[in-house]
Amino acid sequence: MKEEVQNWWKQALLDLESAEKTFKIKIYYISAFLAQQAVEKALKAFLIKKTGYFPRIHDIVELSRKAEAPLEIVELCALINPAYTATRYPDVASVFEKGEVREILDSAREVLEWTKKKIRS
Repeated sequence: MKEEVQNWWKQALLDLESAEKTFKIKIYYISAFLAQQAVEKALKAFLIKKTGYFPRIHDIVELSRKAEAPLEIVELCALINPAYTATRYPDVASVFEKGEVREILDSAREVLEWTKKKIRS
């Protein structure tokens, strides 16, 4: 695996692990943000492998489309995507609830599983 791809992939895994840890200590908005970051970095790792570069955007729906992900992966990204912006505002971040964030984490894990298969193929 190309070093740049490997670096992005490793960071994606660390972000997902950190998302799970912050979930366990009930800091839900940070968990949601880190899950989004994990997906963003995983998709960028794949795009680097596929095309040699990645677009400098944070919209994981757009990144998943550029990665030619199947519709179910794009839909998972659509569920996760709002966490990137919403977690930056205290009045919105405070409304992230356990069940919602668990769904974001589970969705992020699915996207990373898909991405891992694409990177390794």
